[in-house]
Amino acid sequence: HSSQRARRSFNQGATMADEYKAQGNAAFSAGNFAEAVEHFTAAIGVDSANHVFYSNRSAAHAALENFDAALTDADKTVEVKPDWAKGYSRKGAALYGLQRFDDAIAAYEAGLAIDPANDQLKSGLEDVTAAAQRANSGADGDDPMGGAGGIGSMLSSPELYGKLALDPTTRGYLAQPDFIAMLTDVQKHPDSFSKYMSDPRMMKVLTVALGVSVMSGDDAMNGGLFNDKSGAESTADAPAAAAAPVRAKRAAAEVEVEEPTGPKAEAKKEKELGNAAYKAKDLDAALVHYNNAIALDPDDISYITNKAAVNFEKQDFDACIKNCDDAVERGRELRVDYKMVARAMTRKGNALVKQDKLELAIEQYQKSLMEHRNADTLTRLNNTEKTLKDKVVKAYLDPVKAEEARTLGNELFKDQKFPEAVEQYTESIRRNPEDHKVYSNRAACYTKLAAFYEAEKDAKTCIKMDPTFVKGYSRLGHVEFFTKQYDKALETYQAGLTVDPENEELKDGLRRTMGEIQKGNSGQLDEDEMKTRQARAMQDPEIQCIMQDPIMRQVLDDFSNHPKAAAEHQKSPMIMAKIQKLINAGIVQTR
Repeated sequence: HSSQRARRSFNQGATMADEYKAQGNAAFSAGNFAEAVEHFTAAIGVDSANHVFYSNRSAAHAALENFDAALTDADKTVEVKPDWAKGYSRKGAALYGLQRFDDAIAAYEAGLAIDPANDQLKSGLEDVTAAAQRANSGADGDDPMGGAGGIGSMLSSPELYGKLALDPTTRGYLAQPDFIAMLTDVQKHPDSFSKYMSDPRMMKVLTVALGVSVMSGDDAMNGGLFNDKSGAESTADAPAAAAAPVRAKRAAAEVEVEEPTGPKAEAKKEKELGNAAYKAKDLDAALVHYNNAIALDPDDISYITNKAAVNFEKQDFDACIKNCDDAVERGRELRVDYKMVARAMTRKGNALVKQDKLELAIEQYQKSLMEHRNADTLTRLNNTEKTLKDKVVKAYLDPVKAEEARTLGNELFKDQKFPEAVEQYTESIRRNPEDHKVYSNRAACYTKLAAFYEAEKDAKTCIKMDPTFVKGYSRLGHVEFFTKQYDKALETYQAGLTVDPENEELKDGLRRTMGEIQKGNSGQLDEDEMKTRQARAMQDPEIQCIMQDPIMRQVLDDFSNHPKAAAEHQKSPMIMAKIQKLINAGIVQTR
């Protein structure tokens, strides 16, 4: 048991260190070098024997131009792993940044003694040797191509790569191989600068290096760059030190990602074989490879979640769920990335959906989102909740019980027990939402309770479900009449009469509505009531549209002030329909 506890403690520590390293790599890639230093320091605090952590922190320090700290970490890298050539590359870059050229040359040569074919060490040695030669030549700032204060020196500045990485307009250049080749050529052979002056990227690099606007293309080739007096004065502020260590910046262009070795490497190969089998739909073979990977490296839960994916495809959902539970449990023990735990939870939710255990699936999706908010998981949660809701509604349907509830509601309505009647009609709708008559009945109840918004909604639903059901029009017309929307009530009653021209309830509603409209037109309403009616009418989007129409505003002005023009307007059925709408609403009065 003690050995198992020790092994678990070691695994947890290694996992934490790897997590810190991953965070540092991500910060470095984003250009957040100070943050990267913090993460690599945390990794070293967990595992101080890992040479990669010191190497990566050295790169981050170099990117911050803190070459003393970069050298300290590089020395530690070489001390921990003296046979690792990368450590000497870090050391050479740091020494190059400190302009200790002879020491830098010695560091690169020591690395090449271990790995003679290492291109990075070879390139670093070439750069620092060229820089040492320029420094020993005593070139001065009068030589714009190679002097200490000239273009060659500026483009070899240790600050240059940092400036290019931080400037959003040049950051992308560092990922372009032809740009790196062009810049490297100029650094090694300053006289070659002129042949690249037509490339706008090179002009942009000068702009960033000098901190001033630089001409590009033909203007620069015609002498504007070097002959302009103000440009020469600006150039004088550029670093005037001996050729500077651009290699120090380039060494920090990436951090080391350690490749697995031993059982972990074998596990990775098994995973790749499993992935290939999975894609080929050879699921049994995929399971064998993933099981082998788990046996070789039980600390990588991605192998377990991959196994779960295979069992999901095989529709062995119980096995898939067990795999996911194992992955979550193991992930908790190892304190792995919360995204991996969330992925296992989502996969378990998917399996539960297939088993039609929707409540449990929703619970898993919610747990997954607490670990990591993922758009795909959120979509699955929403879809499953909707499916569950539809399932519950469908399971509750029962036309027989719906009719029983409607009949009871009618009895309660006759007894003037309107709230109780609403409850029964609502129950009937839940049991059978396709019965339009129940919406009509509930609308009548709501009207009695003065719940006009709900009554209007139910009446409109009834008409929409069955446009030939006359009672729906009378329900809606009554609501609009009681809320003094006389223009709408008039239209509703008329629409109902087109369905049943002899319906007395609709005729009576129409007469009462016309009477109220006439009262407004003839001045029988007091001023306050008229203003209230007009204010209510102006809330109608259709009325608002008419009143905001410039043509209709001109028409209304013509009716008031230009009788001849008004007579012409009366010949237009469309205009007169809008005028009648305004009259019925009380906006326009005819006396």
